[in-house]
Amino acid sequence: MKEFLVRTSHKPKPLPSGRWAMTQRWNDLLFAHWPVAAATIAPLLPEGLQVDTFQGSAWLGVVPFWLDRIKIRGVPPIPGMRKFPDLNLRTYVTDEQTGTAGVYFFSLDCSNLLAVGVARTIFHLPYHWADMRMEQRSEREFSFYSRRRFSSKGVLFRARYRGLGPTRRLAESRIGTLEYFLMERCCLFSSSASGELVRSNLHHVPWPLEEAEAEIESNDLASAMGIELPDIEPVLHYSRRQAIYIWPAELVRPVLARRPVAVAVSPSG
Repeated sequence: MKEFLVRTSHKPKPLPSGRWAMTQRWNDLLFAHWPVAAATIAPLLPEGLQVDTFQGSAWLGVVPFWLDRIKIRGVPPIPGMRKFPDLNLRTYVTDEQTGTAGVYFFSLDCSNLLAVGVARTIFHLPYHWADMRMEQRSEREFSFYSRRRFSSKGVLFRARYRGLGPTRRLAESRIGTLEYFLMERCCLFSSSASGELVRSNLHHVPWPLEEAEAEIESNDLASAMGIELPDIEPVLHYSRRQAIYIWPAELVRPVLARRPVAVAVSPSG
């Protein structure tokens, strides 16, 4: 819990009530982001969410990394879930009613089949099982490969990337910057099996970001969702590691209990 208690002053709202359900540490992340027309993203979102924009654009992100230190509250360590690579395609949204800013995942790919099942069941996240490899080439340089299993589209992602070291500009994301818009989100949204909007609250300390370089050789994640990325270089960031605390998934707008309705009964006969 030491990382969790470091500071909370950067969060726009108080910590979520109740206890976190899961902790993870995310390591050696590449954040590759493209500006996309909001009208392209909006039809793909579930009811209750609207596109969040920065300087008039929605943003689509591809994030490869590896995770470890996985703990589910009240559950002993699970064999086979110590560490593994992960890849996600994300955008940024707000709740239409409350304005709460969050992340919406179009897809997540993972090499660990057990983790795929847990994430789909507990957090209603659209995880896919994939053949993945992540190799470290130097202290901050990595190669990443992912091919989705049992997919008719053969969704492939292949890249090499490296962090360029900390800078004063990125020492802490500040309100009003693109980095703050992309990184400092207090929840993630998904849809339940019945199509209801679900939210899981998050907490982490400010993201420690670095400038990055990347060569993305293949990237089918967006096209698999019917999204065409602009033919420009993405905005790149790297982060060494981050501790993430996730609260239990909850319905954004719980279904109200049905009230009994009085019915007048006329005697027959």
